[in-house]
Amino acid sequence: MTLTLDRRSTKTEERGKSMDSSEGQWFDGGCHCGKVRFQVRLYSESALACNCSICAKKGFINLIAAAEDFRLLAGEDHLSTYRFNTGKAEHRFCTTCGIHPFTRPRSHPDGYDINARCLDAGFEFLSITPFDGQNWEESVGSIT
Repeated sequence: MTLTLDRRSTKTEERGKSMDSSEGQWFDGGCHCGKVRFQVRLYSESALACNCSICAKKGFINLIAAAEDFRLLAGEDHLSTYRFNTGKAEHRFCTTCGIHPFTRPRSHPDGYDINARCLDAGFEFLSITPFDGQNWEESVGSIT
């Protein structure tokens, strides 16, 4: 399965709203305590469920977004970063409630990986595909 940030014009429905993938649709989200708030623009209803050690333990549902499709609205001063293994990915979490709303992933270091579970609209509208993060080096090419 290849996840793409495709901007082709197709219509989809999310909770009664039309999502036009040529323009995308902005979604609000944040951490549990509300100190970290963000917006992300999605162009499709595709997400990944990675089985790597950190995503599996966090229950992270991955939404890869380009930098221009992510806005941190509040809470930079409430975020801390956790790094491990190669140290390239920046796993950001709220220092008050501990929720990990997004990451600067090593697969897309100039973009963001948003935790779909942190979207205010929920994540039930997403089509979730498994990603073999336990074999990251062999699998990363499937994420475009």
